[in-house]
Amino acid sequence: MRTFLQGMHTVMRRELAAYFATPVAWVFIVIFTVLAAAFTFYLGGFYQRGLADLEPFFRFHPWLYLFLVPALAMRLWAEERKSGTIELLLTLPITISQAIVGKFLAAWLFLGLALALTFPIWFTVNYLGDPDNGSILAAYIGSWLMAGAFLAIGSCISALTRNQVVAFILAVVVSFGFLLSGLPLVLDAFRGWLSQGFVDGIANLSLIAHFDAISRGVLDLRDLIYFALVIGFWLLANLIILQLRKAD
Repeated sequence: MRTFLQGMHTVMRRELAAYFATPVAWVFIVIFTVLAAAFTFYLGGFYQRGLADLEPFFRFHPWLYLFLVPALAMRLWAEERKSGTIELLLTLPITISQAIVGKFLAAWLFLGLALALTFPIWFTVNYLGDPDNGSILAAYIGSWLMAGAFLAIGSCISALTRNQVVAFILAVVVSFGFLLSGLPLVLDAFRGWLSQGFVDGIANLSLIAHFDAISRGVLDLRDLIYFALVIGFWLLANLIILQLRKAD
């Protein structure tokens, strides 16, 4: 276990350093914070609502992540495969699983940093009123978990192709399916020929449904397990894909 953690930590540090070695990290952070603020104050009507909460802020996070996280994840493995550095990476004294977890955690921590840099809006709502800070903290945790789910999906898709554009488009499509799976528009298409149990199962796959529950300030164990399972499933699929590629 100690050896696994050491290898994972080495990869994670390498990846984090790579983010800030180029302008990519700063461009992503600026775009995320600007869009989050714009959606909150203009589309969300933050001031017009007259309520001391951050519901307009968190409401748009799933749609921000839908495009921004695949844009970050598309390079994780597609770039390594295209440049041929994946062979060099896998010749190092680390396992594929250490590389996958290390890359994922580096990107997830980076997303956490981008999310944390939106703290001025939290200060703003406390200045204007008396919000439930416990609920806001829970919503931040839920947002970070949801970002991790999008990232795990994007990382797995990135391992399928050498083309980053293809990886981005496929990741957006798959992530979009997870977002819409709980909406009546999707569920009505299955109600006519699937049992109610299957329909409920499809509804439970919805990222938005589980995020909304947490963003209301309820840290339900079932929602936490859901995000853990989604992240774990896609990282496991990532591992299987890379092992098959290595065997080719």
